[in-house]
Amino acid sequence: MKITAINLSVFDLPAVTRRFRLADEDHPSRLRWRQDFEPRGRETVHVLHVVTDEGLEGVCTVGDARYTQMRTEDLEQLRLLAVGEDPLARERLYAKVAGATRQVFAPPGWSGAFDNCLWDIAGKASGQPVYRMMGAPREEAPAYLNYFGASLEEVLADAAKAWDEGWRVLKDHYSGEAPTNIAWFEATRARFPDAVLLHDAALSTYGFPEAVRVGLCLQEQGYLWFEEPLADRALADLQRLCARLDIPVAACETFMGDHALCAEWLRAGAVDILRGNGRHGTTPLIKLAAMAEHHGTTVELNGPGGLFGLVNTQLCCGLAATTYYEFFPGGTRDLLGKEIGLTNPAMPSAGIVRPPSGPGWGAEWDRPYFEKVRVAVV
Repeated sequence: MKITAINLSVFDLPAVTRRFRLADEDHPSRLRWRQDFEPRGRETVHVLHVVTDEGLEGVCTVGDARYTQMRTEDLEQLRLLAVGEDPLARERLYAKVAGATRQVFAPPGWSGAFDNCLWDIAGKASGQPVYRMMGAPREEAPAYLNYFGASLEEVLADAAKAWDEGWRVLKDHYSGEAPTNIAWFEATRARFPDAVLLHDAALSTYGFPEAVRVGLCLQEQGYLWFEEPLADRALADLQRLCARLDIPVAACETFMGDHALCAEWLRAGAVDILRGNGRHGTTPLIKLAAMAEHHGTTVELNGPGGLFGLVNTQLCCGLAATTYYEFFPGGTRDLLGKEIGLTNPAMPSAGIVRPPSGPGWGAEWDRPYFEKVRVAVV
């Protein structure tokens, strides 16, 4: 079997993530920014197609909720590297594309959609879903819900709504100063004594002393992990923080497409739990997950991954060294697939996600509608 063509379908869709302005806030020791979001707009979304001479086609979105387009020069370079190659030789093609990345001047992970298309072809050739090709350590996976609110009352109400819907793992995005967030952690634990709670500090901009103080509180309150407590590239401070705290520190989300760099952070003791995303490619993610497992930890996937959640759903059930599927309120990042004819986007039920049983990624398309609503083929 040979690859005969690599093409992009182009769509104009409602934007999942919003653009924002940054306003500076008064702070006694450092510059601190507050996000002011713009109204939700529209964005261009690319879907990659890898076509073979045996009639099999691998299909995957470029990116997921972010990085939804492939540059024309990258597409042309990918064609030069891959057309004529065997699509089942995934390791060879991964090594070939990785070897070209330095000369392409694209960030690591730029070819993730291509790698995922190869896995889709392999699954269709074997008649198996990807998670079964990977060994299927489980048939379903737990999912966690991100909850939000501008006040303590609002976040507790949002979390209570999720609890009533059957969610038992909840992640906050509290973005205040350390004393305020600590009070909110204590209130959240008091309200949900049996919940698995996670704290994502990406918007909190803690300094090192604050991160220690917050981490000690999270330990006391029985939180499962402390995500992005400091800037991911603050290697020395992350090493100090991981050594100081018992609660696992989850990090590397801002460069999770660079699997080799993530591995170095793990070796250096600057992270306890890695973040990853299927949009950067399944082959390198398997390698990173194997290393994480060897170190007694996990790679927790940032949502939703490619194909409106289908990629991460399969990976959550195919990788032994991962735990949760990440879900956002209302399925905004998953249900968007219906806008282009995907009839089975990933949707957890009562905190559980199950991969489709169809071959490859298991995507089911209304192909006439898909072709009707796309605005171009490149």
